[in-house]
Amino acid sequence: MLTINDILVARDFSSVSDRALRHALDLAARTGATLHLLHAEVLHEVENRQEDRPSPAEGVDAFRDRLKKEGGASPDALDAVSIVEVTRRDVSPGPALLNYAEDEDIDLISMGTHGRRGARRVLLGSVAEEVVRRAQQPALTVRGKEKGHTPVPGSMDRILVPVDFSEHSREALRYAHEWAALYGAQIDVLHVVVDDLHPAFYVGGVKSVYDVEPDLDDKVKAKLETFVQEVLGSSEGVTTHVRTGSAPSAITEFVEEKTVDLVSLSTHGRTGIERFFLGSVAEKVVRHVTCPVLTVKAFGKSLVAADASASTAEA
Repeated sequence: MLTINDILVARDFSSVSDRALRHALDLAARTGATLHLLHAEVLHEVENRQEDRPSPAEGVDAFRDRLKKEGGASPDALDAVSIVEVTRRDVSPGPALLNYAEDEDIDLISMGTHGRRGARRVLLGSVAEEVVRRAQQPALTVRGKEKGHTPVPGSMDRILVPVDFSEHSREALRYAHEWAALYGAQIDVLHVVVDDLHPAFYVGGVKSVYDVEPDLDDKVKAKLETFVQEVLGSSEGVTTHVRTGSAPSAITEFVEEKTVDLVSLSTHGRTGIERFFLGSVAEKVVRHVTCPVLTVKAFGKSLVAADASASTAEA
C-alpha cells in the first residue's frame, strides 16, 4: 500500500512549477495527502529564467478547475485536498526545500525541472538534481511542456521501471506497482545491457558481450521475470524488456517510443567526488525524458510497505 500524508511542492510561479503543482494536486486527491506549497526566498537567484519568467500567481482553485475538466481525480476528491502555503528564506532553493521537508516530515517532494543540458547546466546548476540527490524522501520531477509526449495530470497508462537487479531497483518496482494500482496503469520493466567491452577482450575477435553470450537477451529476460515475481509476487500487468546501449539513452528512447507516462527510477544518492566521476543515471534521465520521473532510494523514507510483495503473493 502507498502511504502519502504530506506532499511538498516547490513553487516559483513559472509554467514548469505550475505543471508540477497540477500533478501533485491530482496525486493528493487520490491519496488524501496534504499539499505544502513552498516558495523559496533566496539571497541570490541561482538561475536566470529569461525563457520562463514567472507568470502572475494563479490561484490553487484554478488548478482544481483545470484538473476537473481534464478528467483526473474526482471533483469531490480535488475539492477535499488540504493546502498549506508557506514561504521560506534560505541561501538557495535546494536547502530551503530539503530543510522544510525534514522539519515537516514530508513524504514526497514534487518539483518542476527545466531539463537544461551542456554548458548552461554546468554553469547554472539544477535545483531539481540537488533535491533528487540529497533528499531522503522520494522526489517527483516534472518537465515543462515541450515537443513529444507530456502526460496530462491524472492520465497515466504506462509506467517504466529501469532495473539493474539491485535493492535500489527493487524499491523502484515496489513504488511503480503501487502507483499503477492508484492510476490503473501497466508496468514496463526494462534492463539495459551495456555492450561495452574493454579493448583487452578484443583478442580473438571478441568485441561484444554477445560474442561471449549469444543468447544473453533471453537469459536477462528470464532473470527479469524472476525478479518481478520475487519483488511483487505476481507478474500480472507487467511486461519485461531488454535493450542494449547506454542506460540513460536507452531509457529515454524507450520513453519516447512507448509513450511512457511515468518513470520510476532508483538512485544511489552519490555526492561529492564519487558522483563527479561516476555521474548518475537518475539525474541524466530526469534531465532528458519528457514525462514525470519518480526517483526513490533504498534508504531513507519509504512510502511502500517492505512486505508488499508477500501480501501480493498471498492474495
